[in-house]
Amino acid sequence: MIIRNKDKFVQIALAATLAFGSFSCKDKLDVGNPNAPQIDLNVNTESGLVSLAQGGVYINGFYNGDGWLGNSYFSLPWGYNELLADNLGADASNNQITTIGVPNYIIMDDGTKVSNASPSIGIIRSYNTRASTGAGNNPIYYQWLNMYALNNACNNVLSLVDNIKFSGDQASKAATVKAWCYWWKAYAYASIGSMYYSGLIIDEVQPVGTKNPNYVLHDAILAKSDEYFKLASTTIDAVSSESDYEAILGELIPEFNQVGNGGVPTKAMWKRNINTMLARNILLNKLSPFVKGNPAATISKSSTSNMTTADWNNVLTLSKAGIQKGDIVFTGRSTSNNYFFSATGGTAAALTTGVNTSSTFKISERFIQNFKTGDKRFTNNFGTATTYKNNFTFTTRYNVIDGGAGAAGVYVYGNKTVGAYELYIAGSYEENTLMLAEASMRLGDIETGLGYVDAVRTYMGAGLTAVAGTGLSLADALTELVKERRVALIYRGLSFYDNRRWGWTYDIANGGGSYGNTIVTSAGVVNKNVTINYNFLDYWDVPADESELNPSTGAATKNPNF
Repeated sequence: MIIRNKDKFVQIALAATLAFGSFSCKDKLDVGNPNAPQIDLNVNTESGLVSLAQGGVYINGFYNGDGWLGNSYFSLPWGYNELLADNLGADASNNQITTIGVPNYIIMDDGTKVSNASPSIGIIRSYNTRASTGAGNNPIYYQWLNMYALNNACNNVLSLVDNIKFSGDQASKAATVKAWCYWWKAYAYASIGSMYYSGLIIDEVQPVGTKNPNYVLHDAILAKSDEYFKLASTTIDAVSSESDYEAILGELIPEFNQVGNGGVPTKAMWKRNINTMLARNILLNKLSPFVKGNPAATISKSSTSNMTTADWNNVLTLSKAGIQKGDIVFTGRSTSNNYFFSATGGTAAALTTGVNTSSTFKISERFIQNFKTGDKRFTNNFGTATTYKNNFTFTTRYNVIDGGAGAAGVYVYGNKTVGAYELYIAGSYEENTLMLAEASMRLGDIETGLGYVDAVRTYMGAGLTAVAGTGLSLADALTELVKERRVALIYRGLSFYDNRRWGWTYDIANGGGSYGNTIVTSAGVVNKNVTINYNFLDYWDVPADESELNPSTGAATKNPNF
């Protein structure tokens, strides 16, 4: 399946095919090792290579293998991200969406402790088997599948590009295709390194059956991501023909994605997108604990290290050179058919939108509590027509209004009309600006940081009074920052990583936990000062479909810190 600009997806029967080597799993579903792709390629023209490069990203990377819940990478792996961040809840039994985001215990306002009989870590590990994957019940499989499929698709294109004759400026077009592949390889490694304890570095096409037991820790995977982002940037610099760059990049990015904040970025814009992603790699994968309002909180047991002053300075420098307001970024849109995600089921946002008693995901009370009084984003997007009731933490009084309530210039969180919802696949102005805000605050420039928070709120139409110039302490400023990241960046594949680095997902016994939370009981009693002990894995184990078929001789494939 390949996306073409005008006729969207068409089958290229003989031009290019990517398929996974598979094995039979109890006669239910063929699943396999995503690092052993079977390649049947007959690509020898510019159009064939462009089709392969485009389909390898949008179909292999973001669509294939995700039909168990919704129909894309942005509904299934990103759905888990939001569940683990406690932005969403769920009651369906498929894919462990009901269990994966449930904390170990909560302590209610009156001191009552309510414990979870099946903690998340046990659930994840008990279902990390090949049989569970075949039954659609192994939640940690999909992100690995998608991102290594994306990585391998790019390896295939890179193995072919130097033998392709391009029209126009040969060097510029070849460099643009290479930059495309380097960007997406970096994206894939960033995703693997941010989620899994260890992973594999695979930079060449591998024949079926090839094993690579050289697992490395997640920080080495992230270093490889950084390497490819930087290689993409220098490769963009090598492009001399702007017209040929725009022409081929305009073919690589589907036409239906080239609206709103999407489109064909200039060379300078693309490089700014890269800088944002480099800053993200640092920020999301080191600890910056902010537990119980304490900027100096510590976590005693973790799979990563603390942010240093040098790290904050690097984030600040990269973000200053990152995405600016008005820059074109990498986005996606649904289509009526032949899509890489559908309007009604292809994103976590779509699966949350509508009446909460019937939607797959339910917007959480813990998400809603981050809105400040008077925020137009709240009044434009959330209603209380129905209350969804369930035990423990799932009850919610709120619904997501499909398409919003119509307030002009105010951000809309969910829209199930075809083509209406703008999916941010990578970085955005909001994310980059909030990284500037947090780095500024942590480096002692609180007022500048608060100004960036105000800028994002203005950009999204929040209509809130500015917080810059109000003399806030570091703790109060970080509270504004945290609330804004939670509110502004939901559904962008970031939320769990934020909660992790702020220390909230760690065991209270190790300095973690989340405090001052709103929980509504199934009887309708509102508790506003609840302590939550999530105690989640900080980095996932390697999926059994990989670790059993391809045992490690290097780094551990099971997180030893939990």
